[in-house]
Amino acid sequence: MPLYDYKCPQHGVFQELAPMAEHDQPKPCPQCATQSARVIVLPPEIAQMIKEKREAMERNEKAKEAPDFMTSAQYHEREKEKQEKYLFDNRHKHGNGCGCGQKRRSNLMYTAEGNKMFPGMRPWMISH
Repeated sequence: MPLYDYKCPQHGVFQELAPMAEHDQPKPCPQCATQSARVIVLPPEIAQMIKEKREAMERNEKAKEAPDFMTSAQYHEREKEKQEKYLFDNRHKHGNGCGCGQKRRSNLMYTAEGNKMFPGMRPWMISH
């Protein structure tokens, strides 16, 4: 049997064991025998959580049971928008050879001995 929380108007929250079939039934307060309704007590971590995080968690929980569906066209449109945003955010704003130091990252790396290394590129090429 699970342990449920109930709230007496005079004495506050108390806990009682009850069968799952009676989860919605009120229970008498152990001190004054007043019928008390069941309450759900939230942990402080959830009660004090910022609104956006709580909404994201609720949305994820909902999506677990009923995921959103999209058509192929919607998917490709979303991917196109993501690609355009990425290109806009990562473009070189001054043009080639401006000397501002904002350059594209290359795959060039150096080994501990000082030799050039091109991970993922053509390892058989000899560099200059």
